[in-house]
Amino acid sequence: MSAEYRADMLDDPGMIWSVPDARFEAGLAWARVWAKEHAGSLAAPARASVGGYAIGTWLAELRAAAQVPAGEAGALAVERRAALEEIDPWWCPTWPIIWQRACAVARRWWLEADGRVDWAQLPEETVFEGEQLGRWARVQRAGFPGLEADQQDLLTAIGIEPDPELVAAKATAEAKLKMPRADRFQQGLAALAAFARREGHVRVPRLHKEPLEVTVAGPGGQESTEVLHMGLGAWLNNQKARRAKLTAGQLAQLAEHGVEWA
Repeated sequence: MSAEYRADMLDDPGMIWSVPDARFEAGLAWARVWAKEHAGSLAAPARASVGGYAIGTWLAELRAAAQVPAGEAGALAVERRAALEEIDPWWCPTWPIIWQRACAVARRWWLEADGRVDWAQLPEETVFEGEQLGRWARVQRAGFPGLEADQQDLLTAIGIEPDPELVAAKATAEAKLKMPRADRFQQGLAALAAFARREGHVRVPRLHKEPLEVTVAGPGGQESTEVLHMGLGAWLNNQKARRAKLTAGQLAQLAEHGVEWA
């Protein structure tokens, strides 16, 4: 806030002086400047500044205040929330602000292309305004069904839609991650056995990935066989680190395969 602006306020006898209100109004003015330069978005990075004003910090503090229940100390006043929403309805989304920031960048890319963007053909290595835009767009097309309805609307508005193949692949990958710990142990044991048969020992390099055929269930319940490249070296090191939690049977199975520490 300029010295002239402060002087004008002090000289106006009809104006009620409030330092917090004056600071908010000053921040709001800079927020309008930032939004104008970023296609209406207030998803500024925490370290962002405009005109020397720390707009990123200011917005981060207000988002924190917006999470405080109304009526409690530190809660964001309704009129302040409304003033920010007037600039950008998504200034404080229910989803991560990082997502909103990437979405805003994608929208700017879309606007600069006059809406003629084929997201399915956008190379994954595409970077725009510091965002991994190509990779981000692919992740959204794969995870579209899991997004909130408002997020889906924001993506659809700029032409990003779900990709059935990517959605199915993501569902399959998530199904693998949900495998019970006991099943994951047996899978690791099978990979270890395959490595031992081929190499004649179990000194597995930490970064080694062992190809292993596994049966997976698709989104519709149908089963198929896929080749999983399991991080065997990392798995074996993890078992060693948690050997105190392994059962006697699991330790015996590892010992049978030649694992000395078991």
